[in-house]
Amino acid sequence: MQFLRRKTFAHGVHPPDNKENTNTKSVRRMAFAPELIIPLSQHFGAPAVPTVYEGQEVVRGEPIAKANGFISIPHHAPATGTIDRIELMQTARGPKTESIILKVTPGASQNVLYGSTREIADMTPQEIISAVQDSGIIGLGGAGFPTHVKLTVPKGHTVDTVLINGCECEPYLTTDHRVMLESVRDLIVGIRIILKSVGAERAIIGIEENKRDAIKAIRARLSPDEAITVRELKTKYPQGAEKILIKTILNREVPSGGYPSSAGVAVYNVSTSSQLGALLPYNQGLIERIVTITGPGVKKPGNYLIALGTPLRFVMEQVGYTGSANHLILGGPMMGTSVASLDVPVTKTVSAVLVLTEQEEAEQIPEKVYPCIKCGACVRACPIHLNPSQLTLLASKRRYGDMQEKFHLNDCFECGCCSYVCPSGIPLVQYFRIAKAVNRENRERIA
Repeated sequence: MQFLRRKTFAHGVHPPDNKENTNTKSVRRMAFAPELIIPLSQHFGAPAVPTVYEGQEVVRGEPIAKANGFISIPHHAPATGTIDRIELMQTARGPKTESIILKVTPGASQNVLYGSTREIADMTPQEIISAVQDSGIIGLGGAGFPTHVKLTVPKGHTVDTVLINGCECEPYLTTDHRVMLESVRDLIVGIRIILKSVGAERAIIGIEENKRDAIKAIRARLSPDEAITVRELKTKYPQGAEKILIKTILNREVPSGGYPSSAGVAVYNVSTSSQLGALLPYNQGLIERIVTITGPGVKKPGNYLIALGTPLRFVMEQVGYTGSANHLILGGPMMGTSVASLDVPVTKTVSAVLVLTEQEEAEQIPEKVYPCIKCGACVRACPIHLNPSQLTLLASKRRYGDMQEKFHLNDCFECGCCSYVCPSGIPLVQYFRIAKAVNRENRERIA
């Protein structure tokens, strides 16, 4: 019965939502920047390979880089223009990466000029998966994992349920919320494509109760015999994490080190699903995405449809920000990353730009880190039921191997709950990221 269904999970935190400045603002398209920077690596996996040359003219939507293997995706021209050069450019991740620089034709049309219609119903699951790779779609929630790989069910596994993550539990972000209100048709079409690809019987869209307008909008478009249903969930962070969503909705456990398919589940973000529904029927590639731009340091907060490759400096000029990159975060305050330069481009993984003031930044970042007082707050907050305090103690002694072998470090998905509640201001997640990086390097060295 509905009232007996689970609506949340154990542990987690309740940070302020701070969504009121953008959650009621419709998506607005941003103008093209004069120059677009398209990194060949905007995703998990091998970088794409350029298929264009300097001086070549391209139209909006035309492929400009091909996938380099199965765990890789192509890229498409976000605007009509001329390929200016292909060289190393700075990215938000830090290291420079090979990028295609596109000079946009003045007055270029926002219409997509490349593609053709096709009937998804006539395609086999494998044909759909190949088409998804050709579209260049990745997980738009921020993870950046190629969607066609997630649609490929591992041998020996069966997926009976698809979960669509509409929680958007990260503070400030409202991108997914607006997608669920403004692109319901594309979302439903995309979910049907997913169901056919993985062979699942049903799909459940999990949406937090602070988005009841989205719940109402989607339910109004679903027929009674639809294989797609909507589940209202409690507003809590990190409700939208894969393992958490599976536990909350289905009460299934994903084994340590395993994938959702081990529990008969596949999980996709609503923005990703919506793009599948919008692009695949027209044989088009991902060339733009919705980005929430918000925070006390921006004059025109909102949800903007931005061409991929748009320099962050141009974006900030359009929304009324003239400061430095010191107070910008790509993503939300819990899992986002700070920006090193305003010259880095908006890529497929950028779901939001959070702009803080110096005062706001000072309030969120402790001036001093104190020793652990063994209060147990991090243990009570961890949604995966790890022991962040013990992990940090091992990290301080550089016992990175023990962190994984004895305390399951890799099960941590770096949600930031432990750091959020720590009264000593210890940056626990940073310790875990360093430990994971060292362990990866050690494994690669041995291999």
